[in-house]
Formats: sequence, structure tokens, C-alpha cells
Amino acid sequence: MAYEEKVAWIGLVVGIVTGVVYGAVIAARAAGGPLVDAPYVDAMLWSIGIGIVVTVVVTIVVAILTRRDGYGTDVRDRQISARAEHTARAVLVIGALAALVLAMLEADHFWIAHALFVGFYASAVLEGITKVALYRGGVPSW
Repeated sequence: MAYEEKVAWIGLVVGIVTGVVYGAVIAARAAGGPLVDAPYVDAMLWSIGIGIVVTVVVTIVVAILTRRDGYGTDVRDRQISARAEHTARAVLVIGALAALVLAMLEADHFWIAHALFVGFYASAVLEGITKVALYRGGVPSW
């Protein structure tokens, strides 16, 4: 398995886990009441921060444990990365547009923040899924 594929797996798994944990924390904080009333800012910041730190630490550990495999990237790695970023960008733009519309409609800050958060989250997860799928299935020649 190429180093870049390992990094893609790490990002995908950490992203999914942190998103699910964040959702569970917000649901627990709402305690059956309206989600808008649930305090979310600290949980959102913690989930983003913890996701970044865990990804970096696990990537470093994997790099140390598999250093004999090499870290080189080739044309295929760059193609996979470019296609995955291109695929995920649409989801990110949709999240940003949703937040923009919510702001124009003067929606609660909760919904605006979550439109952005879900846009970034879904974009990152889709990018990870795309990278893993391309590594496993091959890069199509379009």
C-alpha cells in the first residue's frame, strides 16, 4: 500500500469518527429539545482540533512504522489527489452556498455554522472515499 493511500485511509477514518462523535455530543446536549438550543461552539472547535491532531499524530506514527516502504509520490498519486480534490470541491461549494443563503435569510447562527461544518466535513469524507476508491480501483483515463 502506497504511503499516500495510508494517509487517505487515516484521514477518512478519523474524519468519520470525529463527525459521528460530534453528532452524538450535539444530540446528547440537545437532550430531546431543539437542536438550536444545544451549545455547539466548544464541541465543534474540539472536534475540529482533535481531528487535526489525531490525523497528524497517526500519520507520523504510520510514517515511522513503515519508513522502509518509502514516501515517494508519483504521477498516479498526484492524479488521484487532483481527482479527489476536484470531486470533493463541489460539496464544499454547496455547503458554503447553503450557509450564504441561511445568512441572507437571517437564520440562527447554529444553522449557518452547521451548514459550513457539514460542507467541510462531507467534502473531507468524500475526498477520502474518492482517494481510497481510486487507489483500490485504478485511475480512469478520461
